[in-house]
Amino acid sequence: MTEQQEPAADAMTTRIGQAVMLLHGGDREEARGRFLDLWAEIGEEGDALHRCTLAHFMADAQDDPADELAWDLRALSAADELTQARAAEHHGSLAVRALYPSLHLNLAADYAKLGRREAARGHLGVARESVDVLGDDAYCDGIRAGIGRLETRLDRE
Repeated sequence: MTEQQEPAADAMTTRIGQAVMLLHGGDREEARGRFLDLWAEIGEEGDALHRCTLAHFMADAQDDPADELAWDLRALSAADELTQARAAEHHGSLAVRALYPSLHLNLAADYAKLGRREAARGHLGVARESVDVLGDDAYCDGIRAGIGRLETRLDRE
């Protein structure tokens, strides 16, 4: 019996991953430039998975909280357009609903940075309500911890 192998990442996903490595390596400016080039290539109506992934990481590359919010909103919008079939095509275990806890946590953090506490609490609530779709693993633990930290911060303010 042979093991089923996941399909190799497509070229755009690989290129996004290369820009993410630059970002995580500390070269925010170069990462932003590459993300912008890739965004122009993908287009506003391009593959929702690519747009969601790119916008999610582009948000992390921003220095201005308003710009970060704009990119996180793009990521959420793309996730809303993403079909389960497309997600599974990328990776058989990827569930679209599993994207939402992180996306809403990021939006909550963005709104908190901008002093928009009610909007932050709204997205934090959605993140908390949707986190149960995640598995019981380190990723889920990290999302839950992030929700807890932000909730504590908002309660103190």
